[in-house]
Amino acid sequence: MAEAEANDFSLVAAIDLGSNSFHMVLARVEQGEIRILERLGEKVQLAAGLDDDNMLSEEAMQRGLDCLRRFAQLINGLPPGAVRIVATSALREARNRGQFIRQVQQVLGHRVEVISGREEARLIYLGVSHTLADDEGKRLVVDIGGGSTEFIVGERFESLLRESLNVGCVAFSRQFFPDGRITAARYSQAYTAARLELMNIEQAIQRLGWSEAVGASGTIRSVGQCIQAGGRGQGEVNREGLQWLKRKVLKAAHVDKLDIQGLKPDRQPILPAGLAILEALFDALGVEVMPHSEGALREGVLYDLLGRYSHEDVRERTLSALMERYHVDLDQAARVENKALRLLQKVEPAWQLAQSKLAPMLVWAARVHEIGLDIAHNQFHKHGAYLIEHSDLPGFSRPDQQTLALLVRGHRRNLPNSDRLSEFGDEAVTLLRLCMVLRLAILYHHIRGFQDMPEMTVEAADDALAVTFPAGWLEDNPLTQADFEREAQYWAKAGYRLTVR
Repeated sequence: MAEAEANDFSLVAAIDLGSNSFHMVLARVEQGEIRILERLGEKVQLAAGLDDDNMLSEEAMQRGLDCLRRFAQLINGLPPGAVRIVATSALREARNRGQFIRQVQQVLGHRVEVISGREEARLIYLGVSHTLADDEGKRLVVDIGGGSTEFIVGERFESLLRESLNVGCVAFSRQFFPDGRITAARYSQAYTAARLELMNIEQAIQRLGWSEAVGASGTIRSVGQCIQAGGRGQGEVNREGLQWLKRKVLKAAHVDKLDIQGLKPDRQPILPAGLAILEALFDALGVEVMPHSEGALREGVLYDLLGRYSHEDVRERTLSALMERYHVDLDQAARVENKALRLLQKVEPAWQLAQSKLAPMLVWAARVHEIGLDIAHNQFHKHGAYLIEHSDLPGFSRPDQQTLALLVRGHRRNLPNSDRLSEFGDEAVTLLRLCMVLRLAILYHHIRGFQDMPEMTVEAADDALAVTFPAGWLEDNPLTQADFEREAQYWAKAGYRLTVR
C-alpha cells in the first residue's frame, strides 16, 4: 500500500486471537502517533477446546465467533490495511484452524494472520516498549498466555532475543488441574514441567543480561492484583507475594474455592497453573520483582502496522539482513526488482495485480530469489524457498513466509502446479501471475547487467501474454531467444500462452 493511502487511516485496529482471551484495541492516528480509543477483551479459552488430536471443538469455535461478532461492530467500514488480526498458540496448533479462520474472516471482513511464537514475542516487546519509559539498559519482558509463554530481552525499542515456549496457563490447567482440584503434588508437577522447558532458554537470557523485568499478560496482572489486595505489594509481582499467594491457592484445594481478594471469577480456573509457571520463571531467571505493563501483543501489532506505512517497515529490515546473510548480488536483485515493477504496470489492465494485497510479495521475491545460491547452485530455487519458509523472519506471518517461498521456488524451472496453488485458495491465480511476472524480469536480466537490454512491449490477455523485442534483436541474441522459448513451454504446462517475437 502506498504511504499516501496509509496516512489516510484515521482509525486503526488490532485484534489478538489468543489461546485464553480475544482482545481488540481501536486507536486514532494523529500526527504519526497512536491514541487508544477502545479496549475490548473477552475470555474465550480457545485452547481449552483442543482435543488430543489438536482439533478445535465446535463449541470453542462458536465461543470465538460470538465474541468477534461483538468486536466487529467497532471496525465495520474500516478499509483493508487499517485492521490487523493475529492468531497465536491455539491456532498454531489447531489442525482445523483453516475452518475457523475462514469463518472469522467472514465475520470481521479482514485477513487473519497466524504468527509464529518468535514473531509474537517481537510484537509483544514492541507493545511493551512503547508503553514504558524509554530508559537505557536491557529489559526482560515475559508474557504468559493460554498456550505459550514468550520471553524477550530488548533495549529501548529493539528486541535482541525472542523465544516462545509451549507453556501456557490454559494448557497447563488442562494437563495438571483437569478437574479443578489443587494439590501440592499437582502444583509441583506443573512447576517442574515449566522449569524443564525454561532450561532451553535460561542460559541464553542470562548471558545477554537484563536490568529490569516486566510482565505483559493477564496472568501476571491478575497475580499482581491479588498480591496487592493482600497488602504485599503495589500491583507488581514479587517473591514474598508469590509464596503468600501460593499458600492460599494450595489451602483452597479447588479452583471453585479460590476466594481471593483481587481475583476475578474468570481467572479462577487458570490461576494455579499461571502461578506455577510464574514461580518457575522467577526461580529460573533470578527475577525478584516484576511490574506489569498495559502494553502487550495488540498494542505491538498497532505500532507495527503504523511502522509499515510510515517511518519503518520491519519486513524491509528483515529482508535486508537476509540478503546480507546469504550474500545476494545486490545489483542483480535491484535490476530484477525494477524490471518486475515495470512489467507489473504493463500487465495490470488485464491481470489486475497491483491492487492485490500480495503485490508487495513480488518486490520482496525479486530481492531474495537468489538466496539459495549460497547453499548450492543445483536446485537453488528450492534451497531459497526452504530458507524463507523455515527461517525466523520478523514482521512476516507464517502465511506470508509460505507465499514468499512459493514465489522464490517458482522463479525458475516448472511453475507452481495446481495442487500447490490450491493451498492458497482465492489467491491462487494472483500468485501464479505474480510468479510469471517475476520469471520474465529474471529472464530479461539473465545476462546480469553485462549487456544493454532493449525495451520490450508487453500485452497481456486473460490466459496469454505477448512479448515483442525490436526487430532482429532476438536473432542476434540467441541465448535470450532460447530462454524465452523454453519459458513458453513451462507456461503452456500451466495453461498460459507466452508468445515472444
